[in-house]
Amino acid sequence: MKTSQFFFDLPESLIAQSPAADREAARLLVLDRSSGAVTHSSIRDLAGWIEPGTVVVINDTRVRKARLFGRRAGGAVTELLLLERKGPDLWEALAGRAGRLKPGAAFTFPEGVRAVLESAADESRLLRFTPPIDEAWLERNGHVPLPPYIKRPDQAADEERYQTVYARTVGSAAAPTAGLHLTPHLLEELRARGVQVHRVTLHVGLGTFQPIRTHDIEDHRMHEEAYSVPPETAAAVDAAVREGRPVLAVGTTVVRTLESAWDDEGTRGRLRAGEGRTGIYITPGYTFKVVRRMLTNFHTPGSTLLVLVSAFAGRERILDTYAEAVRLGYRFFSYGDAMLIL
Repeated sequence: MKTSQFFFDLPESLIAQSPAADREAARLLVLDRSSGAVTHSSIRDLAGWIEPGTVVVINDTRVRKARLFGRRAGGAVTELLLLERKGPDLWEALAGRAGRLKPGAAFTFPEGVRAVLESAADESRLLRFTPPIDEAWLERNGHVPLPPYIKRPDQAADEERYQTVYARTVGSAAAPTAGLHLTPHLLEELRARGVQVHRVTLHVGLGTFQPIRTHDIEDHRMHEEAYSVPPETAAAVDAAVREGRPVLAVGTTVVRTLESAWDDEGTRGRLRAGEGRTGIYITPGYTFKVVRRMLTNFHTPGSTLLVLVSAFAGRERILDTYAEAVRLGYRFFSYGDAMLIL
């Protein structure tokens, strides 16, 4: 399929620049993928849309302050986004104006820290820091890695709002944004309704937010990201699949984790507990093995995320639904409104 088939018209005014007044204030568009019926609701009413017995799976990754500004000799400043630690002092990163940077380029940071560009592969770079930096240093000197379509500097409020309320394991360079809408109150409402809530971890990196730059979507290649599935989550998902109860993924990162960890061996398959890495790329025609429901945000045109939800609900149906969301003024992307696909 052509990448151009996954583009749509989006007024810039609908790209959310800040979160809603509170997490439960977001609008919720509900799409029945079998009938195409669309209902307009609110995140506050989420529990009422999810049937008892459903297993809801959330991503508990925690966003690190991965955005840095390095000063080069001569005073020029380069924006860097740390993606993943590759060694005690070595990080994979994205660099602004990366085409002009060559191995050996050096940067200085606060507290006497220096970094040297060691190598470049595809879009990412390897940076070696002296002395090595840790999470405490990043907390003091890093910035919240808001995506580039948010046209403002990060603020103190973003440290809390660009993080899910259940974030636990530090390692992401971007938030799993569907989960930003959930609150302790909503999670308790789900449990009171007889819905099970379980966790996985997928650390969001280049694989999730790298744009498709190929003419055909099939020619795009995903970068790998690390994930982990706890034994209790595997057991709960296995039981739901075996008994025909729905599994609802909160966000595309959870979809990719569950579908990657599913093992088809044996008479009925099972979800593998433990750690792994995934470069799964879900495109139309993919057969979903685990996920039957999805809570997600509205995604960027021509992205792997839009391709994934199109695989789940149908490209034309998704684009028609997005067109209605645009017409009705829904807020798009990370700090925007939500979509529940049943």
